[in-house]
Amino acid sequence: MTTGFANPKMTPDYAAAVARQAYLWGWPLVNMHNRRVFMEQLPEPGLLAGIVPAGPPGSLGMLRDYIRPEERVVACPNQDVVYGFGVLDAGRGPSVVQVPDFGDRFWVYQVVDQRTDSFVRIGKMYDTAPGFYLLAPESWDGAVPTGITGVFRYDTRSAVVIPRVFLDDTDRDRAAVAPLVDRISMYPLSEFDGEVKVVDWSAAPSFGGGKATGAQGETQWVDPETFFTALAEVLEEVPARPGEEALYTWFRSVLTAAEHDPEIAEVIRQTAVDTDHGVGELFQFRNIGIPVAGNWTTQRNGAEFGNDYLSRTAIGKSNIFVNTPNETVYYYQDLDDIGARLHGSHTYSVRFPAGQLPPVKGFWSLTVYNKHHFFHPNELDRYSLGTKNQDLNYGDDGSLTLTVGGAGPSEPKLLTNWIPAPNDEFSLFLRAYWPDETILDGTWTPPAATVQD
Repeated sequence: MTTGFANPKMTPDYAAAVARQAYLWGWPLVNMHNRRVFMEQLPEPGLLAGIVPAGPPGSLGMLRDYIRPEERVVACPNQDVVYGFGVLDAGRGPSVVQVPDFGDRFWVYQVVDQRTDSFVRIGKMYDTAPGFYLLAPESWDGAVPTGITGVFRYDTRSAVVIPRVFLDDTDRDRAAVAPLVDRISMYPLSEFDGEVKVVDWSAAPSFGGGKATGAQGETQWVDPETFFTALAEVLEEVPARPGEEALYTWFRSVLTAAEHDPEIAEVIRQTAVDTDHGVGELFQFRNIGIPVAGNWTTQRNGAEFGNDYLSRTAIGKSNIFVNTPNETVYYYQDLDDIGARLHGSHTYSVRFPAGQLPPVKGFWSLTVYNKHHFFHPNELDRYSLGTKNQDLNYGDDGSLTLTVGGAGPSEPKLLTNWIPAPNDEFSLFLRAYWPDETILDGTWTPPAATVQD
């Protein structure tokens, strides 16, 4: 006679230890899962609260101008590009994304799977041709119709699509970018007919935003109270990578134990709550990434994290949806040149010597974020400076000095180079889109933020 064995005993301490690892590993994947679930409620592409592009799975919404400072769906937005945003659901099959002819304008479409790893190469730096690109699940075995320019595949259930189109901060360029943006669209393959679909995004419908605006911090896409319920689904949605099979078995063993033992269920719930505080520490830029000169930090594996679970969760918490390094390099700053926390009661200077602006083929910008990693509303409606600005003032020696925080200069010439900051702790964020090799290899690094007063 054969006797079956199941549900081995598990101590609460052991369950807590495994649950902690599962929370740190799975936080970004659950984040992505919950974003897709939220977007399923939308009836059509449009704008959350009238300002945040979104759409039901398989589609996307587009802006025609910079994102507004009230946005809270994604931390660390920039005000250099016109954004789009949409999600994919492998269960709904492939979608087609349109790429118009952008001419000489910089642009890139970021597309990441549920692990927040990129699986496409679509953008100016890839010399991508205009056309129709198919984003298809690995499991899809249908015929690719005539007229599709290229195919990219993903192996997770959820994915995110974020077009970015550079925009000068001028009314003239806003008018020029509008017809291009109106030709950016994504829709199910069943709607593909080979014809470019044009959408007047200035007339996009507005939906209730929920927590898309207004709150101080980012919309909380991960609830530790319900994390392990979502993780059980995520383990089915995201296949194990080579070498992760044992990890999946380990996590599932705790989930199985929790199904049969209320004490274990409570232990892992509380562990998620407790571990969330540790994940919160990864929100602070000074705690994450690779240190570089001037108390900046950076990273070199954004959107290609692989098995670097620390970086994946840290970036997911602090500024999710970063581009791959060849597309964008990011520098993060919480501290001034002597290691003191940046605070808006002081005025800081960031001086680029002549010939030492960020070496990029796309664009660069220096952005101020409040302590929640969002824009600080101000009378100038100014949150960053960089390539987009046509009126920056340079020194007689060719240097460029940007100032941040404090009361602001009274001289108009100096005011042009000033970014307001909150009278509180804040962070600086330097972006280098389509970076030169001297950025990628660390030869070039940003100048420090130095207190002026």
